[in-house]
Amino acid sequence: MLKDKVIFISGASSGIGALMAIRLAERGAIPVLTGRNIERLKEISAAIQGKNSYYSMDVTDNEQVKQTIDAVIAKYGKIDVLLNNAGYGQFEDFMSMPVESFEKMMDTNYMGIVRCTKAVIPHMAKQGSGHIVNIASLAGKLGTAKSTSYTATKHAVLGFTNSLRMELRGQGIQVSAVNPGPIDTPFFSLADPSGSYVKNVSWFMMKPEYVVKGIIRLIERRKAELDLPKSAAFGIKLYQLLPRTIDRLFGGLLNRK
Repeated sequence: MLKDKVIFISGASSGIGALMAIRLAERGAIPVLTGRNIERLKEISAAIQGKNSYYSMDVTDNEQVKQTIDAVIAKYGKIDVLLNNAGYGQFEDFMSMPVESFEKMMDTNYMGIVRCTKAVIPHMAKQGSGHIVNIASLAGKLGTAKSTSYTATKHAVLGFTNSLRMELRGQGIQVSAVNPGPIDTPFFSLADPSGSYVKNVSWFMMKPEYVVKGIIRLIERRKAELDLPKSAAFGIKLYQLLPRTIDRLFGGLLNRK
């Protein structure tokens, strides 16, 4: 089902993005790895069995994003799937975090997705097909203490994803959101340098392989949304129905950062 599909991945130099590239290639897809760390991209590309390519790209640089998308189209003639994966987190008290940090995180986590999507949609519209997959987070549905900046970016990603899906309906382009909880990746080396949050949620932490399998299944089935772990899906629905009650009952558990 994924054979010869060109899958463009942002943030592919580590974590979920890197593992996605490897697993997609195993299924016959052609992953296109992008990120700022070109040396790391080279290493991952060399480890992939099958066709692939890599490009240095910073999602905060609009011209660089457009040039990279155009280069991939020139090489392969198409982009079948855009996997918007680039992003980072930083857990800090609202009053301690400078405004500049809020701006920088939004520029990467949200505007990075806008830039990549804006650049790829004309090509997908021309070919009459495509799939945009945005890696959001359970944080986009459930706010917790010390993550005001990160949570806001993921709420923005979900709002963007849901609106764009409606806008592109009937054009052959699917738009999906993946909302994972905490994953055992280098993400937390910046988000939680003390390791206290990781220690507190270790029982809930997902392995990268589990998440990657879920994302690949979503791409294959062209599903609109996926919450991970699956056990979280019911809890999220309950929170959306009774947010203040859940805050009162489980706020202490959710805010262990």
